[in-house]
Amino acid sequence: MIEAATLSQRFTDPAELRRAARTGDFTRTTSGHCAGFAQANIAILPRQYQAEFRTFCLLNPQPLPLLGVYDSPMLPDLGDDIDIRTDVPAYEVFDGERWHQVGDVIDFWRYDSVTFALGCSFGFEGVLMDAGVPIRNIEQGRTVSMYDTNIPTAHTTLFNAPMVVTMRPLRADQVEIARKVTGSLPGAHGAPVHVGRDCDAIGITDLSQPDYGDPVTIRDDEVPVFWACGVTANAALRRAGIPHVVHKPGRMLVTDVRLS
Repeated sequence: MIEAATLSQRFTDPAELRRAARTGDFTRTTSGHCAGFAQANIAILPRQYQAEFRTFCLLNPQPLPLLGVYDSPMLPDLGDDIDIRTDVPAYEVFDGERWHQVGDVIDFWRYDSVTFALGCSFGFEGVLMDAGVPIRNIEQGRTVSMYDTNIPTAHTTLFNAPMVVTMRPLRADQVEIARKVTGSLPGAHGAPVHVGRDCDAIGITDLSQPDYGDPVTIRDDEVPVFWACGVTANAALRRAGIPHVVHKPGRMLVTDVRLS
């Protein structure tokens, strides 16, 4: 099995990683893999909700940077061989009554399914490392820490949820580098939305208990740095209560699109 052989391996080719996801041999976080390529949050919903969800994304471009909307399982402008039903390492499905965690969504694909691809901060992690800024969740082999906050989003009639954020601890001297680097990448959520240990100001009471992902070590000389996160879409769809498919947090679609 590829999974067993690659616990420490880093994929560099997005198509190779997608093939491993497609066969079920790769189910882990995609953070730290395929540096330089855009990764995408995924939301799949019935066509009747397409227009309103698109509006929700456009109203909230920092947590929900829209990469594309597709009415076919094939996403050719993100990768020649992508089949969104199989090429994400893990999915979460709400069928209108029950939740499912699955390795593919072939059985849940509907004739009227529409896929939204939204930018992801995993894309900027390689750029930060190239700039000399370490990424703790990659160092520790963990899924990035994600938290629900009290930061409001602009809502529509159906879609409304506070922003979800990712957190990466940095030294004070690294914060401005990170702000500059990520601020130039709006398709990967842009600059941080909050910096500092006063995280109760954004509704986070315990950094050791993320709502999604894993906790990471925060050293005494470091401050938590928070970025907007595409799991905001997962939260809004969950609140809406409509049938939908999303990626499992931290398990993204890795695309062939070069980050620019």
